[in-house]
Amino acid sequence: MFDIGATELLVLAIVAILVIGPKDLPLALRTVGRWVSKIRQVSTHFRTGLDAMVREAEIEEMDKKWKERNAQIMADHPADEMGPLEASAPPPSAAEAKAAIAEANPPKPEGDDTPGKPASQPGLPLDERD
Repeated sequence: MFDIGATELLVLAIVAILVIGPKDLPLALRTVGRWVSKIRQVSTHFRTGLDAMVREAEIEEMDKKWKERNAQIMADHPADEMGPLEASAPPPSAAEAKAAIAEANPPKPEGDDTPGKPASQPGLPLDERD
């Protein structure tokens, strides 16, 4: 960030010890740490605000493009091309529905029931274990 090398840090440490003194140096370093922390918080908050503004601008731009595209599609395909749907057959009555169900499901023979297996399932050789 600041491109400070090891020798420059050593010079800063020696100057800090000479100017501030070894007794007050921990307090000074804590104060500098708090300032750096505060600066980082402010820069993060600022960056977050800028990112939100950029996102809002991008969303508005995309919304504008979508509206233009929608208007173009609606102009290319006017509403009069879309006619009403053909009328479908009326729904079957209850009696017709019951008759269709009875026709689809024929009655079961009564003599084929085996204990332990439903009559609707076919018997497989692997299912029978005596």
